[in-house]
Amino acid sequence: MPQKITQVRSVPLKAVRRLSIIAGVVLALVALSAAQKGAKSSGSPATQKNSLGDQISGMYTFLREGEFVQITDEEGKLTCFDSRYGERESDKDAFLDQFFSKGSLDGNKVAFTTKPVHGTWFEFAGQVSRGDAKTPDAEGYWIIRGTLKQYDEDDSKHVTAKSRDSTFKSFPQDVEEGQPK
Repeated sequence: MPQKITQVRSVPLKAVRRLSIIAGVVLALVALSAAQKGAKSSGSPATQKNSLGDQISGMYTFLREGEFVQITDEEGKLTCFDSRYGERESDKDAFLDQFFSKGSLDGNKVAFTTKPVHGTWFEFAGQVSRGDAKTPDAEGYWIIRGTLKQYDEDDSKHVTAKSRDSTFKSFPQDVEEGQPK
């Protein structure tokens, strides 16, 4: 069987250097572009949302003395619940926990809807801001103000709604020793 002869050509050294320099410049530009995109995204609203969410996560006053709402931010999604006293004859003054069916934190805007418990559920939309308290270990360091809608369904499945302006104040947070107030 005859052998096939392949001719090998050599690439001039100047061409190899030029290609290496061009490839290096292209790779550097790609890396620089990626770094700039990363820097822009680190200051994005999503990052700001998360830092505010981390700060405001905690317990807040709810409708009356002894009731509270627990707010926990998990990357812009609120996973929370409220604990309140029942108002119906069947649950009068019983402590009821209502978990959120949905919740969101967009910048300083807060919104949530609770799941119904004993025919009652809530919708809230408002804003979080700094309160009058000077340190996180005092009540009212964070304030959430907005409109709370309460829905009640009776035995015949008729739903009534009432709306009210509400202000929820943060409970005092534990400040660890050595941590600045």
